[in-house]
Amino acid sequence: MSTDDVPRLPSSVSPSFSFECFPPRTEEQEAVLARSCAELAAVGPDYFSVTFGAGGSTRTGTPRTVAEIRERTACQVAPHISCIGAEPDEVLGLLHRYRDEGVKRLVALRGDLPSGLAAPGKLRYASDLVAFIREHTGVAFHIAVACYPEFHPQARHAEADMDNFRRKVDAGADEAITQYFYAPDAYFRFLEECEKRGIELPVVPGVMPITNFKQLARFSDACGAEIPRWIRKRLQAFDDREDRESLKAFGVDVVTNLCARLLEGGAPGLHFYTLNRSWATLKIWENLGLSKMDRRRSG
Repeated sequence: MSTDDVPRLPSSVSPSFSFECFPPRTEEQEAVLARSCAELAAVGPDYFSVTFGAGGSTRTGTPRTVAEIRERTACQVAPHISCIGAEPDEVLGLLHRYRDEGVKRLVALRGDLPSGLAAPGKLRYASDLVAFIREHTGVAFHIAVACYPEFHPQARHAEADMDNFRRKVDAGADEAITQYFYAPDAYFRFLEECEKRGIELPVVPGVMPITNFKQLARFSDACGAEIPRWIRKRLQAFDDREDRESLKAFGVDVVTNLCARLLEGGAPGLHFYTLNRSWATLKIWENLGLSKMDRRRSG
């Protein structure tokens, strides 16, 4: 598939750019996040997002981190909110809190079942959560949901995964953010499948900078994101030689080229999974020339 063959956005659509963080658990992590957010905010992202925590382990930290980033950077912040294992009243309380605090965006996810909890609760799927948010808050929030160009690891098959995505869209999602990937054709083929099904909402590619091979391999094995063999072998060679600088330079080059291909193909923006670090994301940003772009804010 060539770039000429991929779906494109109208030229009037301005890409949006966002940075994802997670709630820190220690004072040292808090200092790292504060420094990273200040550096990332300086380039003018459309918003930050803050994760909800695997199995609910950092749920109490998410609202606090959202408030701190908003106060320190004056940027919009989109809290992640997950439903599995959560009571509707708990979710509704969070929604009211965020609305009262002036939050305008949410990332609505199913989430992982907390350890030791046998039942998923009344809100079983992300589509249930999106419908619940719309029922109780109307259009107070711009809702993003997750999607998987290489398909969710728990999906029975590709068609079932697309059906799940369609349910989230029909429930009232405004946009989708993908799981990270390194094969651009997976993204463009996913857009083709969306087009066939009449799914028209923006699908923003999720981007994972590469700085640590073992960490990336662990994440990818868990979430089903494929690391192409040629990338994996190069990273493994750098890692075996403990050549960290060459590994990071190679990773920046790979992800810069990926992002350029996506933007050239009409992607409506990029969502960077920063892991609370700024260096690699900002280097990719610089390589893409985004600091020099005259971008309209999405509001």
